[in-house]
Amino acid sequence: MSMDLDSSPIIVKKKKRHNHGGHGGAWKVAYADFVTAMMALFIVLWILSQSDAVKESVAKYFKDPIGFTTNNNKTLLNGESSLIPAKKDSLKSEELDRNREKEELKKMGDKIISELQNNPEFADLAGQIKIEIVDEGLRIEMMDSGDDVFFEIGTSKLKPQAIKLLNTIGNELSKLPNKIVIEGHTDARPYNGSNKSYSNFELSCDRANAARRALIESSLQLSQIDEIRGYADRRLRDKADPYNLVNRRISIIVRYLR
Repeated sequence: MSMDLDSSPIIVKKKKRHNHGGHGGAWKVAYADFVTAMMALFIVLWILSQSDAVKESVAKYFKDPIGFTTNNNKTLLNGESSLIPAKKDSLKSEELDRNREKEELKKMGDKIISELQNNPEFADLAGQIKIEIVDEGLRIEMMDSGDDVFFEIGTSKLKPQAIKLLNTIGNELSKLPNKIVIEGHTDARPYNGSNKSYSNFELSCDRANAARRALIESSLQLSQIDEIRGYADRRLRDKADPYNLVNRRISIIVRYLR
């Protein structure tokens, strides 16, 4: 029995060890995909936070990367264009447009003055019409005098000569696409009418509306009228002398288009 045990073959088991080397580098690929996805996410979030102009530019680029242009047919391939709008160029263009419009309005103002001066009917009023460029556009002011040539004293009733003058101005303004603002102004003298609730504010508004009606009687369209303002004596032309007659006036403002 002992001989049988001694003659039994001896079996030796050896475990083979494998060096996986970090699973063959597969984790690196997964990490690279993760970083790429995060970068794409941040780009999308950045685009969403930009202006509509930038979003539109990005969309155009992805639709046609080769032919994408912004200005002067410059493509992204030559590095001369950008997805970000050029603010300086835009501001410069707006400034040029505004200067051109100023020149056009100034020519219109000069033409109106020339027509009034050459018309014997308005020769006496030429000195009471002032035309100038202001922040809003072109301002035409009809300033009253001691003769109350524009309105009956203390009323909003226009005199016949003032109506003809406004008709002439309205015919010229009707040729423009610009919106019109009409302002009424008084001097600092309180309104002396019998109606105690009626003040220079009401008077200035009523005079502005009277001017509006006279302008509409010409070729001016009602749709061109943008605002009617009554300032009473709150916008004095001669602040040093609140009672100066030049403070009693009608202002017609031709607004800039842009």
